[in-house]
This record gives sequence, structure tokens and C-alpha cells, in this order.
Amino acid sequence: MPSPNIGPELQRLIDLLAKLPGLGPRSAKRAALHLLKKREPLMRPLAFALIDAADKVKACGTCGNWDSIDPCAICADASRDPGVLCVVQDVGDLWALERAGAHKGRYHVLGGLLSPLDGIGPNDLNIGSLVARVSVGGVKEVVLALPSTVDGQTTAHYLCDQLSSSRVSVTRLSQGVPVGGELDYLDEGTLAAAMKTRRPA
Repeated sequence: MPSPNIGPELQRLIDLLAKLPGLGPRSAKRAALHLLKKREPLMRPLAFALIDAADKVKACGTCGNWDSIDPCAICADASRDPGVLCVVQDVGDLWALERAGAHKGRYHVLGGLLSPLDGIGPNDLNIGSLVARVSVGGVKEVVLALPSTVDGQTTAHYLCDQLSSSRVSVTRLSQGVPVGGELDYLDEGTLAAAMKTRRPA
């Protein structure tokens, strides 16, 4: 609820900050006050960075990763193995695997998970483009690096069915990923172990 003692410009800043993950109204107020105190060294550079990112960063047309170039730096990296395609829920999971150094192939970002209760179906995700990438040839293995949640399991089973006629090896992450666990919250060692001990899907 807007405070009568806060001007409209500051209230708008607080309201927008409160929409960020992990920030509620109180945390947003603290963040806004900190930004105002650090106006020159932090607030103005942040404003320019936000505008720059909004104008230049886009989804890679091949894998769905965020970058300012298309194809993204990972897709354009000739040293990566094009025969191993790692499927992730979101870009945050891709970044987590990159931090762990656990995957040396390419990626495919679904942009979410199948969730009938939320009305998210196959057409709402980048599943068609995944099947198309595999059908072109050159992919030997598809690694399903999806969370061990109900929606993650549902999505994995659906992808297995969609890829069953492609004759590629479909594997899943193995030990180290707890049931209900989100990849972005796991440490690098756990992710690396899970990638190395992946199993048939």
C-alpha cells in the first residue's frame, strides 16, 4: 500500500523493486533508500545498465540463452561438443551448469515446464524447436537437466516421448539432485557430480 509520505517518483521505484524475486515491500524500500544514497556510484550506472540490457540483450534464436549476439556465445563456441544437447528449464539453470563447468556441449532452454494446473502446455515452451534441432541430425545425446519436481518429471516424460523416434540417447541427471530441488540453488560440486553420473531417461 502506497505511503502518503512518499512522493510518486520514489513510490514508483519501490513498487517496481518489489516485483523482483526475493524483494517484498520492506526490502524494496531498503533497496530504494540504498540506491538514493549511492546515486552516482550505483543508481545512475544501474539505470544505464538496465536501459542497455533492455535494448541489446535478447534470446538466442538457436538455444534460448540470453545474450547480446545471436547466435549466443555458447552456440557460437566451436570448441563445444554439438553432439551433446543439455535441456534446461530456464537460463538460470544454464548459468548454474556453466558455473559448475559440468557441461561442455550445447544447450536448449525450454522457457519453463509443463504445468496443466497453470495452463502451460507444449505450445507455450520451446519444445517444437528442440525436436527440430534434434531431427536435423548431429545430436547424439540429449541430457534432460530438469528439476526433480512434479512438473519437471512431467516435462521429462513428455520430452522422452517426443524424442523417442529420433534414435538419440536421452539421459537425465542422476545422483546429487534431490527430489523437489531446483538446479539454480545447487552448488557447483553437486551439479558436476549429477552431470557426470547421468542415467538413461
